[in-house]
Amino acid sequence: MSLVSSHSPTGQSPLRTVQVLGGGNAGSSAHVRSLALGLVARGVRVTVCAPGEADRAYDFTGAGADHVHVPRSSDPASVAMLREACKDADLVHAHGLHASFRAVLALSGRHTPLVVTWHDRAHAEGARAHLVRLLERRVVRAAAVVLGTTSALVDRARGTGARDARLAAVALPAPRRIADAEDLDGLRSKVRAELGALDRPLLMAVGSLDRHRGYHTLLDASRAWCRLDPGPLVAIAGEGPLRAELQRRIDDEELPVRLIGGRDDVSDLIAAADLALLPSRWEARSVLAQEALHARVPLVATDVGGIPELVGDAAELVPYGDAVALADTVVRLLGDPERRALMREKGARQAATWPTEDETVAQVLSVYDELTRPLPLI
Repeated sequence: MSLVSSHSPTGQSPLRTVQVLGGGNAGSSAHVRSLALGLVARGVRVTVCAPGEADRAYDFTGAGADHVHVPRSSDPASVAMLREACKDADLVHAHGLHASFRAVLALSGRHTPLVVTWHDRAHAEGARAHLVRLLERRVVRAAAVVLGTTSALVDRARGTGARDARLAAVALPAPRRIADAEDLDGLRSKVRAELGALDRPLLMAVGSLDRHRGYHTLLDASRAWCRLDPGPLVAIAGEGPLRAELQRRIDDEELPVRLIGGRDDVSDLIAAADLALLPSRWEARSVLAQEALHARVPLVATDVGGIPELVGDAAELVPYGDAVALADTVVRLLGDPERRALMREKGARQAATWPTEDETVAQVLSVYDELTRPLPLI
């Protein structure tokens, strides 16, 4: 693999890249933080353009990058701020559809190479779905290279008109290591006590409270678990527009579900669970799925998007929207400790096949090298 030089195409200063983020996706924000750390260590100058709250949450400056506050909006003032931040860049790398569209607008009339990473698919219906397709077409035709985190996203980019679309190596930042079994037991007990699940199974779901996450199906399935003794508790970490609607159902139907809001200790929550649940309508390279397999927690997920490619045979997959299948699968697993032990082992083996952070940085560097290497003299 060709490794990029730490120098710009002129050979007189370090390569300068600008990473553009919308700030709304935890997976892409964590990826950019990891990428910035690796690029800076290899002599590349990195500027991260993202809302201020994203830097406070992910500490891009602590990774050695410069941070420029750029609002998530695509209004002219925000685009002008981004254009100014990119004026001396050798290459711009945008993450997600909306950040990529802003980058296209900011680079209009310039010859700066644009790399785009699609971490997930934009979720939209009706007229907005048509708008999303128009934005996708505009972005992929302007990008020199589109990196997709799943084969489905790569195919989507190619079908939309991308000149060059490739499967991205995207690593989940290395999970925090627990020193020993005693520490892990202590962590589990602390988390489960906080949630009220010391003497009952804990089922953990994580993600924004949006329609595409499938939480209404999860609530439907939870009715079947009330008959178990002890009955499991479902904890959902995340915030979003459906919170009031979901809470009403939980209260009215007396469901064994707790909405615990946005959390910054997701890894600990998942590690403390008996099962992780992912009932979404579509997922790409799900952070929850990766966290669960890394933590050796059995996963039940919908058979959609990039999930089968990501987890292989290390998770139980059910159809999207099928509350009966979800409920029955959870009941079966809770009653089968041998199956859960096998899933933990398979999960650890599957996680070991995923790209490392070093491999992710190496792939990105090779792409940067292709796009910034001086043309040979004839």
